[in-house]
Amino acid sequence: MDWFRRYVLSWELSNSMDCHFCVVALDRAMSRGVQPQTFNTDQGAQFTSNEFTEVLKSRDIAVSMDGKGRALDNAEKVCRLAA
Repeated sequence: MDWFRRYVLSWELSNSMDCHFCVVALDRAMSRGVQPQTFNTDQGAQFTSNEFTEVLKSRDIAVSMDGKGRALDNAEKVCRLAA
């Protein structure tokens, strides 16, 4: 999700905790020519995996993660941006 433009760049759905589907969605979003400075996620196993974070680091994208137990962090950010 590009919060600045309020646009969904890519999405994937999985019924497992495997990180591969997140990497696929990330690669698809990056193939659209979007290069964020910072990528924010929660601390789920998919997003903290080496495979996922290495994709971000290899593209010089800062990794930002919400605080542990802070499920509403992203919702709060969206509300601030929309205001």
